[in-house]
Amino acid sequence: MTFKRILSLLLIVSGTTSIYPAMAQQKSANKPLPELQQDFVDLGLGMFIHYGMPTFMDQDWSDPDADLSLFQSPKLDADQWAKAAKSANMTYGCLTTKHHSGFPIWNTKTTAYNVMNTPLKRDVVKEYADAFRKNGLKVMLYYSILDTHHGIRPNQITPASVKMIKDQITELLTNYGEITALIIDGWDAPWSRISYDQVPFEDIYYLIKSLQPNCLVMDLNAAKYPTQALFYTDIKSYEQGAGQFISKENNKLPALACLPLQANWFWKTSFPSTPVKNVPELVNKFIVPYNGAYCNFILNVAPGKNGLIDDNALAALKEMGQIYKKSTDLPRIPAHAAPIISSNIAKHVKSNSSWSDDMNIMDFANDDDFGSSWSSNHTVKSPWYELNFEKAVPCNMVVLTAGNNRKATYSLQYYANGKWNALAAKNEGEKKVSIFRFERIWCEKIKVTITDFDSPPAIAELGVFNERK
Repeated sequence: MTFKRILSLLLIVSGTTSIYPAMAQQKSANKPLPELQQDFVDLGLGMFIHYGMPTFMDQDWSDPDADLSLFQSPKLDADQWAKAAKSANMTYGCLTTKHHSGFPIWNTKTTAYNVMNTPLKRDVVKEYADAFRKNGLKVMLYYSILDTHHGIRPNQITPASVKMIKDQITELLTNYGEITALIIDGWDAPWSRISYDQVPFEDIYYLIKSLQPNCLVMDLNAAKYPTQALFYTDIKSYEQGAGQFISKENNKLPALACLPLQANWFWKTSFPSTPVKNVPELVNKFIVPYNGAYCNFILNVAPGKNGLIDDNALAALKEMGQIYKKSTDLPRIPAHAAPIISSNIAKHVKSNSSWSDDMNIMDFANDDDFGSSWSSNHTVKSPWYELNFEKAVPCNMVVLTAGNNRKATYSLQYYANGKWNALAAKNEGEKKVSIFRFERIWCEKIKVTITDFDSPPAIAELGVFNERK
């Protein structure tokens, strides 16, 4: 049987026309996560591209029921975007495939509310991916979990919601070749309020890795989680416009910082005549020093209604390319703990402790809020904190995020079969966040005893996890 005949049969069986990209993905040897993280940081600078229904509404969040007839970009040219990125010495792009109002700009089979049913009738994700690869640039994609058009929002998550998310991610990672990173937004953020339990992070994480093992998973959740560990992400993110700034002196994790070149993420009618950000300041204050602190920088450029980048933005990118040259000797990321990706089974369970301050009692340490803390009364010499599951549960990781205390030593015990047992586990964490991984146990309680502290100990969050292995 000929190779062409085999391919034809495979196409019929799979019911898809995307076998060529899928086969191409399999050619890349699987890399260990630390190597992928270093490769990502070494990319230095990339172009974020916010383009979608908000482009036509003069807002960053569009009407979730906006009429499809609005989407008209007669001059859409992804090759122009790619060449503009190259002119700035960027190495990759990242396109918003679907923003929070739920309008996909690819040929999806999951909903009729998509770009193929607009006057444009073109798969923008495909055109973008093809253009950037043709110009020697890597391809990343952005995807929003929050989807107000399809009702994927707080208090309304259903099994059908999760299936749509999985189906859409599967399309994006099957039909468009090798994707370096999938940047996810609108998930477990204080403003989106869709938890990692409602849409299970670990399931999505393993789905992505099963489709493309070398694809980094990035969740833009920096507003909630401490900067000293990789909570639910392969790369730590910093949205500077939201007040999130990386510490160039103290960062020890692979990171991404983002900022729009123009005034907003999506194009506005004022953009062609509004000055963009100062290019030398962007390069010298942010991009270059961040690259030296294990941080990749992604600069957003928003194409207009016509599908083209404005002249003032093009000029700024060309100026950037004259100033910015990515170092060929960027620093190696220090060894760090693997990402935390499973659900926290300690949230809101019964807790107890030694004497605490009246205003900072025990439930503050497992309320899923890193801004609150349990704190020990200053007179207690041997403080302890305990979680009570009331029945035996499996777990293999404990993560303790400290409050304001600068120094402390933690020892762990677990209660099972009527007795307390020492839990031997090495701390893999860094400073404020202690990460203890161990062989799976079954326990009814977990207890932390604190010693060697120089101020009354405080715990912002004590998480317990049963990681899939």
